[in-house]
Amino acid sequence: MEGKPRVYESAVIPAPRQQVWQKIRDFNALPAWHPGIAKSELEGGDCVGCVRHFFLQNGAELRERLLALSDLDCTCVYSILESPMPLKNYVATLRLHEITATNQTFAEWIAYFDVTDASAEADTVETVHGVFKTGFESLVKFFG
Repeated sequence: MEGKPRVYESAVIPAPRQQVWQKIRDFNALPAWHPGIAKSELEGGDCVGCVRHFFLQNGAELRERLLALSDLDCTCVYSILESPMPLKNYVATLRLHEITATNQTFAEWIAYFDVTDASAEADTVETVHGVFKTGFESLVKFFG
């Protein structure tokens, strides 16, 4: 991606990387670990190129396409196709790294995107930060 990330969040999750990966790997599993997601369904199977159609607890609806998935690197890359947020060209990467000294996981979530409404830029960036932060807090609590 060109330029710097619009949003970057990271966390240390108190569990081995493979254990965390098994919890988040399934592209349709957001409701199982992210408290903001009410339900999710896949369109087009469960593979790279499929679409995740999900609903937030507040009723908002999003569709995201899985662009890459690596069990070797414990990495998931996806794009937003439809969202109530004023953004476009959104691509995010969720990546897990092994912390060998403590047998924990360093997780990072990075998103690049353009806003379609300049007046809503700060709110949009803050919303994405909140989504990432809430997801990581949930994983820390789950494995803690």
